[in-house]
Amino acid sequence: MDETPPLPPHDGRKIIHVDMDAFYASVEQRDNPDLRGRPVAVGGQQRGVVAAASYEARRYGVRSAMPSVTAMRQCPELVFVKPRFEVYRAVSRQIREIFALYTPLIEPLSLDEAYLDVTENLKGMALASEIAREIRAAIFDETGLTASAGVSYNKFLAKVASDFNKPNGQTVIPPEKALAFIEALPITKFYGVGPATAARMHALGIQTGGDVRAQSLEFLKGRFGKAGAWYYDLVRGVDHRSVRPDRERKSVGSETTFFQDLASEPEIEEAVRTIARDVWGRCERVKTTGRTITLKVKYADFVQITRSRTLPAPACGAEDLETVSIDLVRGVFPPEKAVRLLGVTVSSLGAGTGVEEAPAQFALDL
Repeated sequence: MDETPPLPPHDGRKIIHVDMDAFYASVEQRDNPDLRGRPVAVGGQQRGVVAAASYEARRYGVRSAMPSVTAMRQCPELVFVKPRFEVYRAVSRQIREIFALYTPLIEPLSLDEAYLDVTENLKGMALASEIAREIRAAIFDETGLTASAGVSYNKFLAKVASDFNKPNGQTVIPPEKALAFIEALPITKFYGVGPATAARMHALGIQTGGDVRAQSLEFLKGRFGKAGAWYYDLVRGVDHRSVRPDRERKSVGSETTFFQDLASEPEIEEAVRTIARDVWGRCERVKTTGRTITLKVKYADFVQITRSRTLPAPACGAEDLETVSIDLVRGVFPPEKAVRLLGVTVSSLGAGTGVEEAPAQFALDL
């Protein structure tokens, strides 16, 4: 008689991760029928990077964060559309209002994705998978846009699952299927494992979650530091992070890609002042400030550097932020190359983390 496979530790939570499908590009295709069925990139054609790509564009290898010139080489028929963030924010508010009909435990990650804890939901529905289906249908009825969803007992699995059946689909990973799912999952699909970490893992012969699980905790910590312990838990289906509707903001920032590269010190300083004032305005709107100020400089050849300074006390006004930002940029003068992009970020805003005690195991219907 076959033994029942062990269940990973879980506490009966029902977590949904909702992710809009090619959100910015889909909004543009919705609002402009001429764009439907065509490869679309949201962003600047002459300068900058792709902010979002339609599924038609993705078939050519176009993706977000790709330089626009590269995207055009990949897909000569690519149609560029200027971003309309006020429209995207308005649609995002519509979507959040739908979420709020089901649960107050909503943790937005961006305009187009969020975690929902529906363990005890406002509709009294037993199955999180049914809630996810209702939410996706309501989003389509309200906005004309499609969303994908992942449903599981923790945040890691819910987020991975939401990307598993895109576009306009959903995937459910109950506890009894979690370990098998993770074992076969390529490490490139692990949330938080970027290209550099993936390359290091591949060099060690680690290709899948199963390969990670075969390693000892000491090995993983020795190779990847604190993240090693995180990977050790994930491949065992353990993620006790809660859905935090009051998730603390970690930084406030702004950056600008210039239509023409900046070469002179005065114009670079003036651009930094403008960006710093914009960042302070954002700080005022969200009623926060911080002690660490970071300057980002991207040169015309796409080489990027950052310079940071941590103050003894939080910046208390636009003048403080401008002064430090200008001081940081003067530290890289004279500019050895023309400047393509500048950014200013305020961080060290405060943080709060907590790990819950390991819960008991029991059957869970999702």
